[in-house]
Amino acid sequence: MKSTLPASFYQRAATGLGPVLLNKLLVASDGRTGRIVEVEAYTGSDDPASHSHRGKTQRNATMFGPPGLLYVYLSYGIHWCANVVCGSDGEGTAVLIRALEPVAGLQRMREARTKARRDLDLCRGPARLAQALGITGDDDGTDLVDGPFRLVDDGVPPPPAPVVTTRIGISRATDLPWRWYVPDNPHVSRL
Repeated sequence: MKSTLPASFYQRAATGLGPVLLNKLLVASDGRTGRIVEVEAYTGSDDPASHSHRGKTQRNATMFGPPGLLYVYLSYGIHWCANVVCGSDGEGTAVLIRALEPVAGLQRMREARTKARRDLDLCRGPARLAQALGITGDDDGTDLVDGPFRLVDDGVPPPPAPVVTTRIGISRATDLPWRWYVPDNPHVSRL
């Protein structure tokens, strides 16, 4: 049985939310669906790699809550990336969704990602998954409980022993082990 995750699910630290997001479904209103297989946590003012490290700005305002929102930002001026806001209202913490395993709506994903040579590459990486699901800056601040994108539990539990590594694609706080992924899943980002 599938159920949308309630707002209370997101009221925990980013480092606590990250591992339990694994194997949840990210579902778009048009049916495109991917299973979350890789995430990274960003903890706010104490995390120099976090967008919220230096406080609230127009760009990162969604990160400051309430928990259960989708924080979407433009990376390198060209790629959208999607994060799940968590923690307490005003805290500025989020979990970056780094990779999905496509589950439904693959044809629409292929149409959105015409450069993907294989289905394996449709949602492997944060920018690719945003493009495949049609996530853009207009979706920043979307409520994940009743908005056009939802996080759903279909009964598949998080892996009992997810792979834990340092975060990738950043230049600060590179030593923190705040990246988790589903072991042996081929849809995880390549290093």
